[in-house]
Amino acid sequence: MKRVLFLADRKALVTQAANVFKDLLPGMPTVNMLSEPTLNGRVMVCTYPTMMGLINEVDGDLRRFGPGYFDLIIIDEAHRSIYQKYGAIFDYFDALIVGLTATPKDEIDRNTYRRFELEDGVPTDAYSLDEAVAEGYLVPPRTVDVPLKFQRQGIRYDQLSEEERERWDALDWEEDDGAAPTEVSAEELNRFLFNADTVDKALKALMINGLRVAGGDRLGKTIIFAKNQRHADFIAERFDANYPEFRGDFARVITHANPMAQKLIEDFATAGKSPHIAVSVDMLDTGIDVPEVVNLVFFKLVRSKTKFWQMIGRGTRLRPDLFGPNLDKTGFLVFDLCQNVEYFNQDLARAEGSLAPSLSQRLFERRTSLLLALDRQGHEPAEAEADGTQSDAGLRRDTASRLHAEVAAMNPQNVIVRPHRELVDRYSDIDNWHLINPERYDEIAQSLAPLPTAYRDDETSEEAKRFDLLILRLQLACLGEETNFGQLRSQVQEIAQALLNQTSIPAIAAQQELLAELAGEEWWADVTLPMLETARRRVRGLVKLIENVRRGVIYSDFADELGDLEFTELKGVIHGTDRTRFEAKVRTYLRSHEDHLAVQKLRRNRQITATDLAELQEIFIQSGFGKEDDIAQVAAEHDGLGPFLRSLTGLDREAASKAFDGFQAGRTLSADQLHFLNLVIDYLARNGTIDVASLYEPPFTNRAPQGPEGIFADHDVDEIVTILRSVQETASPRSAAS
Repeated sequence: MKRVLFLADRKALVTQAANVFKDLLPGMPTVNMLSEPTLNGRVMVCTYPTMMGLINEVDGDLRRFGPGYFDLIIIDEAHRSIYQKYGAIFDYFDALIVGLTATPKDEIDRNTYRRFELEDGVPTDAYSLDEAVAEGYLVPPRTVDVPLKFQRQGIRYDQLSEEERERWDALDWEEDDGAAPTEVSAEELNRFLFNADTVDKALKALMINGLRVAGGDRLGKTIIFAKNQRHADFIAERFDANYPEFRGDFARVITHANPMAQKLIEDFATAGKSPHIAVSVDMLDTGIDVPEVVNLVFFKLVRSKTKFWQMIGRGTRLRPDLFGPNLDKTGFLVFDLCQNVEYFNQDLARAEGSLAPSLSQRLFERRTSLLLALDRQGHEPAEAEADGTQSDAGLRRDTASRLHAEVAAMNPQNVIVRPHRELVDRYSDIDNWHLINPERYDEIAQSLAPLPTAYRDDETSEEAKRFDLLILRLQLACLGEETNFGQLRSQVQEIAQALLNQTSIPAIAAQQELLAELAGEEWWADVTLPMLETARRRVRGLVKLIENVRRGVIYSDFADELGDLEFTELKGVIHGTDRTRFEAKVRTYLRSHEDHLAVQKLRRNRQITATDLAELQEIFIQSGFGKEDDIAQVAAEHDGLGPFLRSLTGLDREAASKAFDGFQAGRTLSADQLHFLNLVIDYLARNGTIDVASLYEPPFTNRAPQGPEGIFADHDVDEIVTILRSVQETASPRSAAS
């Protein structure tokens, strides 16, 4: 393999990956393309946006990179950016693509699976956290519940002492009527109200109970996940105030707002060097690899399963001798102030996690839908002077002109646009916008709407675009293409009323009469498409002026209450007990002795004997992997030692496939049936056996929602079950009677 491209979505991850490649492959030239703009490398590491720019560079007729330049492309954080904004990179290069992500496989977006031509929820390979812990490659967390009252319940005025009420009343609340609120909710805490005692008690819990290094003299590397920038700054300020001996470098804020962030990350990743506490907002939640981290503090609410487990992953890295010679890192602590662990210890529904189309794409699609709807109803040619505020025909002409201008401004040399160049050229001709039928609509909405364009109108704010989309949906509702007219009308009325509250602004005052009509009911009684278009054009530039409800930043120091700390375990993670160490050692032995006769029998679906198992059991005991009780326990849980060992070795895929040769002989299977069988064979290869009940659960129900009976005849299902049981039986020694 001549050249490898490694792509990540952040500069910090590119730097980290380049350093790791240099450490692990010192003989292979590695280039960080962000700092070393050279092509003299075997491994080239880059961000997605930088690579997009590089492959778009043209020198005359030559591109900097040809489609065959790389042999292998490795995608970091493959659950995120690859299938929409940057998918063109992988369409352009003719290379083997490997996607990596720490996201739980059921949380990865279906579009990512589609990019790799995989079944939803069924990656090419998955290596779970509990497997990595059991095999000794990662360490597990222990959670510390920190039950701070204000953090859980908020602050209520009537629950404060008389002295605290006086301080409450004296705070600069900046309420509209000048009065102080009666309470601040837990959600609002650390957004605009920062209570010193809450932060002080949280830091105290960390400093007292956190894992320590340097013979216990120093708190180990710690990441505090803060709610926002001000919260992060306040935490660092309170730390310096409470621990003046560590003032300055011990605890530092590391966020995107800090121009020294990369340097601070490098220092934080250096053992023994300050800072030892990193207070972060989003920047250290994912991707950063600092094996010395032993404490994580969740000072914010997290409800994304993907985000939560990625944040947990910051502490899972191995670190030999961290606590002294031969005293390796065996776990880490998660200090939870916001009941995140309680939330994720529940059974959660699967999240689709799909990435919504961009606002520009949705506008393009809705405008095309408007053309289609108008053309279905038929329209007269617009008079030369009529525009969209005067007639339906004028609206149709203006909308078509706008879409035509967007397509004409698409750069055909851009690698995202280039595969659709024929369509772009076709619809760059205004004549092709004169009639939109369903076939044209499909190709425009599916292929042209997502493409980037250099077209810009006079008002490009997000608020204006969202108002455009709102009016477009109302126009489509008038044409019977959308059904929620009343809800959409209410949104416009609310916007108009909000603007009427700010008529001191001249631009708003100039539209006061129209806004009053929009906020009322009479204007809507016989509303027309041109009326809506008039409102859109006159109001869209005002929407950004709507005053957000903002409070001034307030710092308080009311006495918070801290209950007893509770140390718990996080479900879904195997911890380093004697039992799991036994399993890890057995797994390692089996994988490193695949040529052993008994292991070959397990992997190749050949009948195991009692003698084979007795020999392996003796090896495990003599090697110190565990005791007879450990073996008896796993044997009881798996209906025998053989099935337990088969679950660790898996089946050779050829052997798994061969088990179904007789079933497939002489049959013509449908696509669903063939796919189902391949899922079964893949499952056997990974897990060694299948419990019949599993056939009625994912991933099998993704192809057969009603179970195998939904796609196979009953007698075929019986035969499949018989085959699976026969595979199970080869892992168990036959009795003397048989």
